[in-house]
Amino acid sequence: MPPDGCESVPCAASRVERNVNKQREIELRRQRRRNHVRNRVRGTAECPRLTVQRSLKHISVQIVDDAAGRTLASASTRDRDIRGQIAYGGNKTAAETIGKLIAEKALGAGIKRVAFDRGHCKYHGRVAALAAAARGAGLAF
Repeated sequence: MPPDGCESVPCAASRVERNVNKQREIELRRQRRRNHVRNRVRGTAECPRLTVQRSLKHISVQIVDDAAGRTLASASTRDRDIRGQIAYGGNKTAAETIGKLIAEKALGAGIKRVAFDRGHCKYHGRVAALAAAARGAGLAF
């Protein structure tokens, strides 16, 4: 039953409730896309998983061996040594820098081939730029 006075006009409580439901629905869709990708991409010792996390301000990647449950290498725009090189972490230039850095770390650790896990993000924009830079630096996927 709606609060008093909300029968004829939409009140703030009903708008907030709709907004919460909409955010929950968006999060469930992201989780479904993430699971759909994750079911097809598994990381092993020979071919670990390169996973991408993207936010509005930053981008980060990890190379994960799912069989052992270990992170083999990681890079992020939040890292102290990277922050001085890039002005803003939420653009394609920053993604390219992180892609080159993760490829260098992977090759240094003896990893030449990975399985790319884009998570819930489309393979477009910053995610595609990161992948292209990692490929260009010698990582195969």
